[in-house]
Amino acid sequence: MTNRTETVRDVGAGETVRGTVRAGRPTPGAPRVTQAEVLEVTKVPAGEAPAAPGTCPASGIRVGAGAGDAAMGLRVVGLRVENCGRQACTVEGYPLLELLDDDLGAVGGIRILDGSGGITAAAGPDREPRPVTLEPGGAATAELVRRNTTGSGTPVNVPYVRVRVKKGADPVTVTLHLDLGTTGELGVRPWVPAP
Repeated sequence: MTNRTETVRDVGAGETVRGTVRAGRPTPGAPRVTQAEVLEVTKVPAGEAPAAPGTCPASGIRVGAGAGDAAMGLRVVGLRVENCGRQACTVEGYPLLELLDDDLGAVGGIRILDGSGGITAAAGPDREPRPVTLEPGGAATAELVRRNTTGSGTPVNVPYVRVRVKKGADPVTVTLHLDLGTTGELGVRPWVPAP
């Protein structure tokens, strides 16, 4: 079995939403699915939610979380920006981030570093920030790098990250669950063309 994530939009406080969970095609020999359980519910402001699949926000830029990787305490997760509009646009430098707690309040005491060199050399060399022009349908990615090292102090977990593609852009809040341990640092790599 695998976990499935589904976004339900515009649910007010205290409201209930009913729906159908579709498990998809089972692998041969897998037991029949007879029930589903909600493991976690997260929330973001409706105006900052990532665009629904198949839709394009008025800005023409869709922002979301990319794939993640974790090994030996080193964690890397991607951000992805797609030009779903009709005009070319350019992103440059580093995504602008705000780290948020469960109540969407600011998480303090974390240094956001340009690049990952201060975190690890194992993630490969940092690239110099360069302008990335996104034609319609084009995409770029940026990686967030951290160590889940726990020493003295209280480990910090950051469930949400408010992302701006560049200064002045509308914010999008993504659910990333960054487990920062007690390092107090998060490395951010620059936007690069998506493979």
